[in-house]
Amino acid sequence: MSPPTPPLRVSETDGRVRLTLGALAQGEGGSLQEAADELVRRVLRGRDRVPRERDRPDQPECCADVALLDLVYSLSEIAARGEDIRDHLFGAAETS
Repeated sequence: MSPPTPPLRVSETDGRVRLTLGALAQGEGGSLQEAADELVRRVLRGRDRVPRERDRPDQPECCADVALLDLVYSLSEIAARGEDIRDHLFGAAETS
């Protein structure tokens, strides 16, 4: 079971679309597809800045958001298997 995905927010300003995935990352582009592509790139780039599982602190209270770290680890494992993380990021997105 993968950790919960933060809320995905969509906004548009001056013809630019911005997708924001909680405090994890955001992507911006001229279209929704471009913004989604940028968001995926930033999430995957961000995983390289997070300590590997073996380096994780044993004390969860020392981490700002353990659930967010768990999500990054989970997405990293999915990407390492060569799978696309988009379903995990956007699959649960609700439209209003």
